[in-house]
Amino acid sequence: MGKKNRDKSKQKTAERNSKSRSSNKTLWIVAGILILLGVVYAFSHRGGTTPAAPAAPVNVDALPGIQTGPEPWSSELNDLRDRLKIIGLPALLEEGNTMHGHQHLDLFIKGKFVSVPPMIGINVAERFIAPVHTHDTTGEIHIESPTVQTYTLGQFFDIWGVRFSAKCIGAYCEDTQNTIKVFLDGRAVAGDPRLLELKDHLEIVVTYGTPGELPNPIPSQHQFSAGS
Repeated sequence: MGKKNRDKSKQKTAERNSKSRSSNKTLWIVAGILILLGVVYAFSHRGGTTPAAPAAPVNVDALPGIQTGPEPWSSELNDLRDRLKIIGLPALLEEGNTMHGHQHLDLFIKGKFVSVPPMIGINVAERFIAPVHTHDTTGEIHIESPTVQTYTLGQFFDIWGVRFSAKCIGAYCEDTQNTIKVFLDGRAVAGDPRLLELKDHLEIVVTYGTPGELPNPIPSQHQFSAGS
């Protein structure tokens, strides 16, 4: 083989090696990207911990079955499934076990204590349960959810089926004498009460009436049931 042919052969071999190295490098880059995407996907979908998207504003007065009359209010179940769909919460076949927490609600209307009914969010006949619900008449709220996310006081009242906004609760709306006030662990809180986050072991007090009709003292703690 002449020198010229040997040079051409070396050049072709070098080109083949260069292409092979380039191809291998491309394969490694693609593999790395796929692995990275897999890790991101697995992390974002692990164990139901993906944060929920912020809930869209709800027209409380338009919710099906919403109770706008005077207390007492029942645990309205006939339209519960439709309300859950509107507020973006699931109708679960069983209680979730990824997120578990409890709060306690005391409710006073014109100075009168109003009981929170049992079985809010639990439709036994149709065999489904909301992630936020009550079991008994203690006023304890249970969060048993398949996902870790923020639940709010407004969502609880929507599940209950009672109109609740910054200005009204049921039939009772603010006027020149009566206002809605909310307290957390005995301290007054400002802002839209619907947005209050249901953090674990809160003592929540919701009142409607005049300043003289506020409970005295304002409940500031609750002895939760064993295991809560």
